[in-house]
Amino acid sequence: MKALTATEFNFPGQKSVYHGKVRDVYNINGEKLVMVATDRISAFDVVLPKGIPFKGQMLNQIAAKFLDATTDICPNWKMATPDPMVTVGVMCEGFPVEMIVRGYLCGSAWRAYKSGVREICGVKLPEGMKENQKFPEPIITPTTKAEIGEHDADISKEEILAQGLATPEEYAVLEQYTMALFKRGTEIAAERGLILVDTKYEFGKHDGKIYLMDEIHTPDSSRYFYSEGYEERFANGEPQKQLSKEFVREWLMDNGGVVKNIEFSTKAEYDAYVQGVSDAHLWDDYHILPNADEEPQPEVTIWMRLGVTVHGNKDDIENIIQGDSTTLNRLLKRRSFDIDGEAYIPASVIEEYNKENQTDFDEEDIDFP
Repeated sequence: MKALTATEFNFPGQKSVYHGKVRDVYNINGEKLVMVATDRISAFDVVLPKGIPFKGQMLNQIAAKFLDATTDICPNWKMATPDPMVTVGVMCEGFPVEMIVRGYLCGSAWRAYKSGVREICGVKLPEGMKENQKFPEPIITPTTKAEIGEHDADISKEEILAQGLATPEEYAVLEQYTMALFKRGTEIAAERGLILVDTKYEFGKHDGKIYLMDEIHTPDSSRYFYSEGYEERFANGEPQKQLSKEFVREWLMDNGGVVKNIEFSTKAEYDAYVQGVSDAHLWDDYHILPNADEEPQPEVTIWMRLGVTVHGNKDDIENIIQGDSTTLNRLLKRRSFDIDGEAYIPASVIEEYNKENQTDFDEEDIDFP
């Protein structure tokens, strides 16, 4: 399956599109956002050359589940998930900071601590801590939101208030929501045999109210340890088994990746590595989901279900399933579509495709939900 690393849609009422590190965000009339979770992957705030097949679908499904599971804590931007790779929601004016919450000392915080740093974002850290050790209480270490290619920068609560990035009243709500969401995420993770180690939240305002935005509790925005074996590995000073992007960062550091310039001294090895990530790591991420009893179905993709009325032939369907954006764009030019309308592929085309490819798609698999 080809990774989906770029989209170029033109929705009715579309005012603009923003291509982020991982997501393509379409502004609809300044009121809604259509957020496409692509298969792009970033490390050290840089988008890497190759995407990971099914990554976008996995992250979007996890985020959607957790957004639904936390609506009693705070309002969030999600309105609908019309496709495994897409979320549609209300447009918010985002705060220019990310609320990072850490329950354990690891990752960049550990690297700083190991170098002698004892204060991060205005938060003082205890002496004598070890890598992957649990903090007495979770800590919030905010960062600025960087542009693509730039690094997020640590920032303290005092600096956020001094720079007017949030009012004292707003920041108090951000802190309250952050801690409550992290507590809920920790509880759900524990039910799945996981430890929510650290994560980030983004917030914005809509109609004067603070909303949770973007993704939540995904392995792209969070780090999870496996509960089983944690204590033993920690006692022995061994690396933790985890669900996160850390394995990508570590591989790049170990294999000569000059990340800033997207150049690799081991390009062939990098290509082979990316090819295997989906099988080796990605499906484990699905275990994060509450009540995850079955694996997602990668065959039903954005190309079939993003509000597109497709009257195509068998070759069109094959190309769409393989993620061929040229075919999709050609079909879109011929046919109108609406993110609030129904999408379908004619039954005769489905029947022909199933016969030729010994598959078992039906209209229910493909129709717009």
